[in-house]
Amino acid sequence: MIVKLHKTTEGNRIVVVCDNELVGKRFEEGKLQLDLTSNFYRGEEKKEEEIIELLRYPCILNAVGKKSMNFFLKLGKIDKNRILIIKDAPHAQAIIE
Repeated sequence: MIVKLHKTTEGNRIVVVCDNELVGKRFEEGKLQLDLTSNFYRGEEKKEEEIIELLRYPCILNAVGKKSMNFFLKLGKIDKNRILIIKDAPHAQAIIE
């Protein structure tokens, strides 16, 4: 999975995780749009253990892709009822405390 770290102006961490094959793509369905072409999603490939370590600290999680969803569902970090699917691309956000 591809991971990129961001910080908000308030100093909060945003951990962005995206399935490798989705980075650089754009998905549209009706009025919904998921644009993975920006630098927001362009990060480094990380192993699952490295991603778990990043989630040990408070952050906002932004995840895209089937592999990412399954991983975070198993960890209990996202609620399956909060997953938005746009053109077969699942997307979810969560606050990790």
